[in-house]
Amino acid sequence: MNAAFTLWDKHMRQMSSSEAFGLLLQPILWVVLFGVGMRGLLTQTGGDQNGLYIAFMAPGIIAVSVQSGAIAGGTVWLDERVRGIVKEYLVAPIPRLSILMGNAMSIVTKSLLQAAVIFVVAVLMGMTISSNVLGWLAGLVLVIGYGLGFAGIALATASKTNNSGAYHALIFVLNLPVLFLSNALYPLDALPRWMQIAAQINPTSYVVDGLRQLVLADATALAGDMILPIWSCFLVILIFATLGMWLALSAFNSAIE
Repeated sequence: MNAAFTLWDKHMRQMSSSEAFGLLLQPILWVVLFGVGMRGLLTQTGGDQNGLYIAFMAPGIIAVSVQSGAIAGGTVWLDERVRGIVKEYLVAPIPRLSILMGNAMSIVTKSLLQAAVIFVVAVLMGMTISSNVLGWLAGLVLVIGYGLGFAGIALATASKTNNSGAYHALIFVLNLPVLFLSNALYPLDALPRWMQIAAQINPTSYVVDGLRQLVLADATALAGDMILPIWSCFLVILIFATLGMWLALSAFNSAIE
């Protein structure tokens, strides 16, 4: 684990101000521009009289930021593979698994920093949060698990290609459907049946619904008539994190053979 923490520290120190700005800009724009625009539209049509849409979409933007952090982390791993830095890791007297864990830990840490900024922005824009500290801790567990799952997918994809363009093409094919076929931007009961089915097998729906129930003050009003059981949120995210890291380990082992 010492080697994993060393690699984590290296990646965190190498994060430039421009990289941090880029990682945070997209989700902040989602909250500020998309959130304000949709809130205005819903208010005009009488569908958001209490101004709840910012709070409703904030957990979804957390999921977006985690995905963005994972994609960026996969890019770093791909760059290290192409430049031969990974070969230097492999000849060092450290467990090979620690190389993978160091990368995954740095991705999740960056995602948590993004999540914190998004919540601060959403609170400043009127989102009301719960005072339940245990709920916040449980929500943190969900975000970490979701981050590990997506980090695993990004690292697995980056281990299977040597081309940055191919990596981004592959990962973005997954990225947008995962966002829009979920309850991140609209409640489940507002979706047609086929989208409801897709959303209910999408782990993004579970981290988003779990955060709404655990962290926000108006969870019942925000979730609509179709609320995912909280136990299922933790179960699905646990399976997703395990599957993601298994994919990353399998791809990592095949890439270094």
